[in-house]
Amino acid sequence: MRFLRAVCLTALLCTAAGCAALSSGQAGDPDFGADAASNLQLGDEALDRKDFLQAERYYEHVRTKYPYLEVANEAELKLADLAFAQEAYPEAREKFQSFIKLHPTHAKVDYAAYRAALTHFADIPADLFILPPSTEKDQTEVKAALVSLNDFVRQYPNSQYVPEAKEKLEQTRLKLAEHELYVASFYAKRERWKAVVQRLEGLLTSYPGTSLEEEALFELHEAYVKLNDAEKARQTLQRVIERLPGTPAAERARRMMGS
Repeated sequence: MRFLRAVCLTALLCTAAGCAALSSGQAGDPDFGADAASNLQLGDEALDRKDFLQAERYYEHVRTKYPYLEVANEAELKLADLAFAQEAYPEAREKFQSFIKLHPTHAKVDYAAYRAALTHFADIPADLFILPPSTEKDQTEVKAALVSLNDFVRQYPNSQYVPEAKEKLEQTRLKLAEHELYVASFYAKRERWKAVVQRLEGLLTSYPGTSLEEEALFELHEAYVKLNDAEKARQTLQRVIERLPGTPAAERARRMMGS
């Protein structure tokens, strides 16, 4: 009797597992369409519902069955987009870069280049309440995003994706400036004023024009005061006036200079 119950239970679990696999797209090959365009569409629909395995099968079917048609190139791009959607950013980047090398004159080469750059931006550490702020984390991907997005804007100045890339660039510059300000604050708490100056001067040189400029300049002034460098402190206040003209910050700097 126990053996019979065990067999029944095993059969039930296998059936349930099979149903789960079928519902999540883990079953066999899908019903392919009659032509390449319909298979691309079916792949897009699978991707929209996050059935990544089925989407991959449709795209791979198009890529391998129609290798000499333009749709095969489109399928290559969609496979890269599929990896991006799965947050497999290094894999997506490799696929986009491979597309660029294989099809340097393709009409969508700028799209591939932008998406390749965007893989770094998408991989930037997020701010989650249960984790340290992103400013305290490794900035490797942030710096890579800055370089890759700058390269894209320079190489494809007429691309329709340039405005969006520039927005991402500004966000990236701000994140790096926030990190520099965080490190400067870390050193200030330990009264390591030369290190504070180094980080803040680097911020103002590398990431000018961010919303943190006012804070960075006044903290830099304070650091020079702590170092008893009156001339550098005065010059920093003058920089506030020159870089932020007509602002309350500039008026504050004038008052501090006694003018």
